[in-house]
Amino acid sequence: MPLPKIATPTYELVLPSTGKKIKYRPFLVKEEKVLVLALESEDVKQITNAIKAILKDCISTRIKIDTLPTFDIEYLFLNIRAKSVGEALDLVVTCPDDNETTVPVKVFIDEIEVLQDEDHSTDINLDGNLTLRMKYPSLEQFIENNFEFGEQDNVTMLEKSFDVIASCIDMVFDKEDSWAAADCTHKELVEWLGSLNSSQFKQVEKFFETMPKLTHTFKVTNPNTKVESEVTLEGLTSFFD
Repeated sequence: MPLPKIATPTYELVLPSTGKKIKYRPFLVKEEKVLVLALESEDVKQITNAIKAILKDCISTRIKIDTLPTFDIEYLFLNIRAKSVGEALDLVVTCPDDNETTVPVKVFIDEIEVLQDEDHSTDINLDGNLTLRMKYPSLEQFIENNFEFGEQDNVTMLEKSFDVIASCIDMVFDKEDSWAAADCTHKELVEWLGSLNSSQFKQVEKFFETMPKLTHTFKVTNPNTKVESEVTLEGLTSFFD
């Protein structure tokens, strides 16, 4: 006689980028095992494939995982993980008043939201004529940005930043012509970025700084100084232990 099947609950959330309703389920033990093994391998490709497989298996609504903005992936992954291991996350934060004392906090998943900056835009006007259109990082770039392995010197981090920015270029256009990034090599895009002046490059950096992100703000009291401070957690790594 076969063992009985265990019913898996389904949940619903609203995708931050489009407002579309998404149905999903918690990940199973066998899926969690694949993720843990992938994380232990410290191989970006393996981790990417594991997270992609979990998202595809756990989401019943038809969506293209590979084309989702980074903040959608963060929000989906956080909620799937929450339904799998618990609605609250037990974290440890450092008190801002002395940057030394640590305190335990409990963060409830439904209080974490995706903050959207009013100044954020995918179109960057470079010189009054040329406009640079950006796209959000891919799933693989999301993994590289959120799971860092090993020591990295300043040169390596700078090169990595240029690689990510170049990969997020969608196109460059003016009133008459357009140049698609898909028609250029990665090296050409990196070299083109190097031709920007400091002011233009800061505008590109602003795209990433104002990009929608997971955010939660709360207050903590330092047990030693009795000072109450406000703490803001941003990005998936702040909520992922």
